[in-house]
Amino acid sequence: MTLLGGLGSALLMVAQPLAAPSGAPVAAIANAQFAPPVGRPMSYRVTTRRIARDGSLINVSLVYALQWQRIGRGYQLDAILQRIDSDAPPPVTRALTMMLQPLVGEVLVYLVAPDGSRIDVVDPDGLWERATARIEATGTAGGRAEAKQLAQLVAALPVAERDRLVTADVRALIASANGAIANAAAAEGASVSMLHSGTLRTVAKVELDSGVGSGNAPPLEIGHLWTIDTATGLVMQERRQSWIVEADGVGRTLVEERVRALEAGS
Repeated sequence: MTLLGGLGSALLMVAQPLAAPSGAPVAAIANAQFAPPVGRPMSYRVTTRRIARDGSLINVSLVYALQWQRIGRGYQLDAILQRIDSDAPPPVTRALTMMLQPLVGEVLVYLVAPDGSRIDVVDPDGLWERATARIEATGTAGGRAEAKQLAQLVAALPVAERDRLVTADVRALIASANGAIANAAAAEGASVSMLHSGTLRTVAKVELDSGVGSGNAPPLEIGHLWTIDTATGLVMQERRQSWIVEADGVGRTLVEERVRALEAGS
C-alpha cells in the first residue's frame, strides 16, 4: 500500500538547505527563548499510525488538555489526558491502550525550568500507584489476566524509565528539551533543511536506515519534521514518518507515522 506523504513530504521536498552542514543553526532554534502561553488553554494531540497485519493503517490518538502557569522563576504545566481515540477493532484498541487508559482523566503536573531544559513530574510515585491499581481493577472486572501482569511490569520498571515514559510527550513539546531537534544535523548521511516563516521555523531531516530488519529486508527512509514557534519555544507540530523504500528506489510504502500537534484550546 503506497501512500503519499501529504504535507510532511511536501515540506521535506521544498525546504531550503541549511547554509552549512554544521548543526549549530538547528541547535540555536532548539534553544530559542522559552515563554509558554500562561493561562491559555491548549489542546495537544499525539497520533500514531502503524501498519496492521492486514496491511491497513491503525490510528491511535492521545488527546491532552494543557495549561501553563508561572511558578517562581519557572513554570507549571497541568496536562490532562482527556481521551484515547482509535479506529482499530476493539480488541486491538484495548491491547494498545491498556497501559495508558488508567491515566485518562488524571491531572499530570510537571514543573519546567525557566529555560525549558528540565522537566520533573510532581508526585510520580503516587501517579504510578494509581495507574497500576486501575490496570489491575480493569483486568479484574473484565476477567483479563494479562492486566495483572502488565501492572506488575509497570511497577517493576526503574524510576528513570517510568519518568521517561510519562514525560516523553512533554519533552517533545518543548524545543529546548527535544534533543532530537538539537541533534538533527548530527546523523551521518542525513539531509537537513530549514524553512522560515515569521516566528515559525520548520526543520526537516531525512535519513536512510539500512540496518532495520535482516537479510534482504529493504531499508527504511525516515523523515522528521518539526515546526517551532520561536516566540514561545514550543514545538507546534512534530511529524515522523517511516517508509519502506522499494527496490526501484522510487516507490515507498508508509509503515509508521507519528504526529504531535499543538493547538489553542477551547
